[in-house]
Amino acid sequence: MKTHHKVIFGNCMSMEEISDQSIHLMVTSPPYFNSPFDYQGLFKNYGQFLGVLRKFARETYRVLQDGRIAAVNIDDMLVNGTKYPIIADTIKVFQEAGFRYRDKITWKKPDGYLRISRRSGVLLQNPYPMYFYPDNLLESIIIFQKGKFNYRSIPQNIRELSIIDKKKFQQNKWYMTLWEMTNVLPGSPLEKDIAAFPEELPYRLIKLFSYVGETVLDPFLGSGTTMKVARKLKRNSVGFEIIRDLEKTIRIKTGFNGKNDFPNQEDKFEISERDEGKYRFVRIDYIKQKIVKIRS
Repeated sequence: MKTHHKVIFGNCMSMEEISDQSIHLMVTSPPYFNSPFDYQGLFKNYGQFLGVLRKFARETYRVLQDGRIAAVNIDDMLVNGTKYPIIADTIKVFQEAGFRYRDKITWKKPDGYLRISRRSGVLLQNPYPMYFYPDNLLESIIIFQKGKFNYRSIPQNIRELSIIDKKKFQQNKWYMTLWEMTNVLPGSPLEKDIAAFPEELPYRLIKLFSYVGETVLDPFLGSGTTMKVARKLKRNSVGFEIIRDLEKTIRIKTGFNGKNDFPNQEDKFEISERDEGKYRFVRIDYIKQKIVKIRS
C-alpha cells in the first residue's frame, strides 16, 4: 500500500492547506511553555502560549473527521518558581473548541532518568517541613474526541489489516492509564534543539486510534517522529513545522533522504512552505534571537 506524507513549513495556528474533515487522527506535542531546558523565554507570557493552543485546537477540530481522536502530549511547567496548570488549561481549550474530553494517560519515564536534582535536593540541604519539591518523571497524554465514531463506517478488509496485537496490548500494558516508556535521551543526534517524544508514544496512539490507509496529523512535527511512525504503520501523514531548517532532519528520520530502507519504497514525500504572511515559517536563528530578546 502506497502512502503519502506532506510537510508544511508554516505556523499551525492556521492549517489552510488542509480541507475540512480530512484527517483521521491528530497526535502532537506542543512546545513546553518557556521550559528552562528547551524553550526558555520562547513565549512572552502564559496568555500568548494559551492563545497558540486555542488557535491550533480550533483548526484541529475543523480538519478532523467526526468521531475521531486528537491526542496531545503536554505537561504542567514550573517557570521561575511558578507552576502553570497547562494540563487543566489545555483540557478547557479543547473543550471550548468543541471536543469531548475522553481520557488522560500518564507517561512515566524510567526511574534512572532523573537523579536528585536541584529541586528535590532542597530538602536534603534543609531536612525540615515546607522544603519539599518533587522531581517530575511524568507527562500527560490528553485524549479528546470529536463527536461519536461510526464503527460500521470501516470496511471489514481494512479492519483486518489494522488489527491490534492482543499479546502486545496485554504484555506492554497498553490497557492502563500509566504507560512506561523510555524518553528520547539528551544528545540524540536528530533531536538537537528539539524536545522530541519517543517513537513508542505515536506508535501506540496510531495503532489504537486509526486504520491502515488513513491520515495522521502532527501540527508540531519537530524532527518528524509522528510521520516516521505513520509511514511504518502504512498511514498517510501531514505535519506542520514552523522551523524551516528542520527539513534535512525530517527527511533523514522519515527515510526520504535518498537512503530509504523502509519496506514501502513507493511512498511519496511532499514539501510545502509558506514564505510570507502572518503564519509563515521562520529560521532557527529567528527563534534564538527572539528568545534572547525576550529574556533581556
